[in-house]
Amino acid sequence: MQHLVITVLGNDRAGLVEALSGVITGNGGNWERSEMIELAGKFAGVVLVTVPPANAEALTVDLERIEAAGLFKIEIEPAGQADEPSTGRSYAVHVTGQDHPGIVHDISHALATSRCSIDELSSEVVPAPMGGEMFVADAVVGTPETMSLHDLKEVLENVASDLMIDVEARSS
Repeated sequence: MQHLVITVLGNDRAGLVEALSGVITGNGGNWERSEMIELAGKFAGVVLVTVPPANAEALTVDLERIEAAGLFKIEIEPAGQADEPSTGRSYAVHVTGQDHPGIVHDISHALATSRCSIDELSSEVVPAPMGGEMFVADAVVGTPETMSLHDLKEVLENVASDLMIDVEARSS
């Protein structure tokens, strides 16, 4: 089976997932994993699909038809391997704090400098109980084999104190 990663972006409306899944199924493909969300009137997603190699080109043609019909902008890429396979552990990270520009950049920079990868990230800005806005994020972070949970917490605490945010890390 061939693994494909399909990304989609379009104006949100009913039937988008049905159209995408119908084309995948119609070409003998299997929808294996996805992350999809509506944001500000747009629908965005990424889907991992397996398809028999003989059907990959037909699937691509059908996806291009969906794009030509104006449902989505679509990108199709063969699945790949990470540059450095992770041999370390994964940890759940939760971030909260008064919203301001740079939070994601500063945290991701500290993690990248420590050779950690962000495997999943979900974030939003919500009303704060005492006024203003709170930034809230949840992530799954992969660490190098030599990094312990204690080490990860230390990296995160250093950046958290500069940003005046709360960061928690735990085994996932």
